[in-house]
Amino acid sequence: MLLQVLILVVALVVLVWSADKFVYGASSVARNFGVSPMIIGLTIVAMGSSAPEMMVAATASLDDKANTAIGNAIGSNITNIALVLGLTALLKPLQVSSSTVKRELPIALGITFIAFLMLINLELSLFEGSILMVGFFVYIATLLVITLRRAKTNPVDDPMIVEAEAEVPEATSNSKAFLWLAVGMVLLPLSASYLVDSAAFIAKSFGVSDLVIGLTIIAIGTSLPELAASMMSLIKKEDDLALGNIIGSNIFNILAVLSLPGIIAPGAIDAEVASRDAPYMLAITLLLFALCFSREKGAFRITRLKGATLFLAFIFYQVILFSQVA
Repeated sequence: MLLQVLILVVALVVLVWSADKFVYGASSVARNFGVSPMIIGLTIVAMGSSAPEMMVAATASLDDKANTAIGNAIGSNITNIALVLGLTALLKPLQVSSSTVKRELPIALGITFIAFLMLINLELSLFEGSILMVGFFVYIATLLVITLRRAKTNPVDDPMIVEAEAEVPEATSNSKAFLWLAVGMVLLPLSASYLVDSAAFIAKSFGVSDLVIGLTIIAIGTSLPELAASMMSLIKKEDDLALGNIIGSNIFNILAVLSLPGIIAPGAIDAEVASRDAPYMLAITLLLFALCFSREKGAFRITRLKGATLFLAFIFYQVILFSQVA
């Protein structure tokens, strides 16, 4: 058992590290081929934080553990909002002025509601998974078209886009860029495989379902990039990016991560997803929407009190999970 726990921890660390190196390599290659930092920031860097979830979902689905993949997607979204954003706001209240963030929050709520409707019938079909994946590409294309169209007529002054562009790593030589890209491509699936296998072993040893493991240990572990990005945003005073990363990651998790078990391993899902987890994911997203759009003194803010509310919602969810396991 101790060995499996060690493998899980090491696999999580390697998974997160290799995702970062993959993004670094891909960003450098793109910059060297003349792609603008703004586009890289909105696509490659933005998707990089969801790379661990995507790889875990693909690996778990191929291993016929679709509930682990679904649990990871749902659990990551709950963790991103309740734990990561809750802790971030507790450390420093966030004041957001980005029109992009304000536009994407209702989109995130709408996409979460669609995922909820797909999951409550206790099945995730190939058609539903395909719809989500198509939605992912449509979302990315629409975001780029809107941003580039505005950039042609006016200088880009949206705080989140400016901050996202600034986060793009400096380009390195093509040889180093392709090396890190290759390292990421090799270690991402390898570490994800070890992570899924060790998590499944631990789940069986403690009598915990694959779903709960995906909702807790794996979800929290794969949300580490979002937590790190939020902490760095606090240090750099990039409030818009801190919230934008969470919202963008949650959109990616539903469209690009939740779609994978539907495409790779469609079929019946754990009943708890419909009765407990999908409703809680929708509720926590709705709570974030309500907290963000309740204006205080004319400002769009997430105060420490709101952060505490989100964090308590995360603790409450963990209590629900493990009380039912017990």
